[in-house]
Amino acid sequence: MTSMEFNTKLSGLTTLLHSFAYNLTKNTEDAKDLYQETAYRALFNRDKFQPDTNFKAWMFTIMKNIFINNYRKKVKANTILDTTDNQYYLNSGSHATSNAAEGGIMLKELSEMVSSLDDSIRVPFTMHFEGFKYQEIADELQLPLGTVKSRIFFARKELKEKILSNYGFNPN
Repeated sequence: MTSMEFNTKLSGLTTLLHSFAYNLTKNTEDAKDLYQETAYRALFNRDKFQPDTNFKAWMFTIMKNIFINNYRKKVKANTILDTTDNQYYLNSGSHATSNAAEGGIMLKELSEMVSSLDDSIRVPFTMHFEGFKYQEIADELQLPLGTVKSRIFFARKELKEKILSNYGFNPN
């Protein structure tokens, strides 16, 4: 494919790529940046495009991968690493929580709500709450991974409904 044909195909996809970029970023300026980065990478790697394949899919894949990589960089940049021995910075939260009697009563009621769940969803939920990973729970209970995830989801959903009905507020 000649560079003229490549540029023509790229120009033909401009509107679609801008729309897709906005759909990913939900911000006009970020969408423009994402489109620009995508166009640059496509032009730079034009020799890697194989003729007689789907050019549109190739471009959308480049854009999606750039977006995912940028998102992962942002998440990593917002992670706080505390290398101090006493972990003072991690343990000195910006807000304090009181341990009032009402909190103890609510915690007791919450434990009762969890206990009242059906065993099929309570056991995976409790294990996940105690720190087990989804795969560890699946292995322990000899269930498929998707089943474990859905049971934990349903347990959370049922607990939210119980909290809403008992206290009249949404726990989200």
